[in-house]
Amino acid sequence: MITDTQAAIGTIVAEDFRTAAVFSKYGIDFCCKGYRTIEEVCEEHSLSERELLTLLNEAESSLLRETEDYISWPVERLIDHIEDKHHRYVEDKTAVLRMFLNNLCNVHGKKHPELFEINNLFMLSAGDLASHIKKEELILFPFIRQMAKAIEDNRPLHAPHFGTVENPIALMKADHIAEGSRFEEIAAITNGYTPPEDACNTYKATFELLREFQADLHIHIHLENNILFPKAIALEQKFENR
Repeated sequence: MITDTQAAIGTIVAEDFRTAAVFSKYGIDFCCKGYRTIEEVCEEHSLSERELLTLLNEAESSLLRETEDYISWPVERLIDHIEDKHHRYVEDKTAVLRMFLNNLCNVHGKKHPELFEINNLFMLSAGDLASHIKKEELILFPFIRQMAKAIEDNRPLHAPHFGTVENPIALMKADHIAEGSRFEEIAAITNGYTPPEDACNTYKATFELLREFQADLHIHIHLENNILFPKAIALEQKFENR
């Protein structure tokens, strides 16, 4: 049962992902800004602490657990899941959204000039996310896997060129903040992904896909910031304590 208003919201979601739906309902960022406390987000969003705690505890006590217990997963399984589900999602949907947004700008941009700003923000995000994913899959994630394997085999670990694992993690977290902010801007420009009255089906589909993309990004970032990265730091500390 959650009673501590000083508890970090990212930790709450990490311990039981069913609580994510409660935070999402009120537009509370539990991924990039998961370090904030219940007290802080209630003050920021003008919410009753008592009401929010009640909703979180109701989510935790629901009989059917519809989400995975990610915090119990070993790092190898968690990395596989992030790569297979969230990294591939970004790659697949980026191509579709590029095409849709370009078409919308060409057809509707004169009447809805905000589309050019949305398109520009998404293109920046797409490029940065592609670079971010490459750095994770080629540098950070392989090292985390190496640490887990070395622990399993009870052998020493060669020091990486980047020093401590906390260095690339800090860079990845900075990228996460940038992407979270970009999508907050897109959400604001689109009025919460609400298409205009004269929107065609492609227009509506594009906004819905942008909404879905942001939702997937929130889960993606949460799994890394609040679960995988702390696990990786804890693994490294095991070598330091030997």
